[in-house]
Amino acid sequence: MLGCADLLACPECGQDLTARDRSLRCARGHSFDIARQGYVSLLTGAATKMTGDTPEMLDARAAFQGVGHFAPIAGALARTMASVPVRTPDSAPAAAVLEIGAGTGYYLAAILDARPEARGLALDVSKAAARRAARAHPRAGSVLADAWRGLPVRDGVMDAVVAVFAPRNAAEIARVLTPEGRFVVVTPTSRHLAELIAPLGMVSVDAAKEDRLAESLGERFELLDRNRVEYSMNLTHTDIANVAGMGPSAHHAAAERAERITALPEVSAVTASVTVSVYRRH
Repeated sequence: MLGCADLLACPECGQDLTARDRSLRCARGHSFDIARQGYVSLLTGAATKMTGDTPEMLDARAAFQGVGHFAPIAGALARTMASVPVRTPDSAPAAAVLEIGAGTGYYLAAILDARPEARGLALDVSKAAARRAARAHPRAGSVLADAWRGLPVRDGVMDAVVAVFAPRNAAEIARVLTPEGRFVVVTPTSRHLAELIAPLGMVSVDAAKEDRLAESLGERFELLDRNRVEYSMNLTHTDIANVAGMGPSAHHAAAERAERITALPEVSAVTASVTVSVYRRH
């Protein structure tokens, strides 16, 4: 966490934060302790209205990611990030990548493995996620914050911002990017997990999601590249329980899900389908 302190701004007053012992402080005296789990909470003021992932959702996500079902998505993201211009290792400060809604830190870790000259910052509104992300990679720091309230990040310090199945605050993302920075967004298509939606009562993806994304970003960003990643996964009952329990469908028909899963074949072919879009500021 201390290695990323120069990227952060005070959520109270906007002043730069600096590391002192096990805390981050600004010139006006606001101080934020680094938790023993390795993350720092920059969530201040009234309780956030955002609902973060629960520990159970994160356990399910880590289990599903851990057996490699989303590895092709992580690989595509890492390859996309390989073409993103970042500052060279001898520049000061070192290149930086921010992931919003980082969850377990799985995708940020894949990016940092592909870009050894960069460091990462994982941001999530869930305390359980912030704890997990703090352990995701040696070159990553973890911050507990609500992106919709504003990013506790200094102006123009991020070479890239990444959002994988996560909310996007376009104005704040544009503010924290360097002039040549890139915003990389991974969104599910209407085919994503389509075979499970009806049997398990899961939340479906709107077919117009990509169009709405472009419209929401159009005022501040221009689209540079867009690629689809689609493949079939062979999922066991355990895998299906995890993929259903790790996202927005975790809160829908949960009591009936176990019974519905047992009615499925022992192994089911399920489609993974996402779009990876790359934007830069106007």
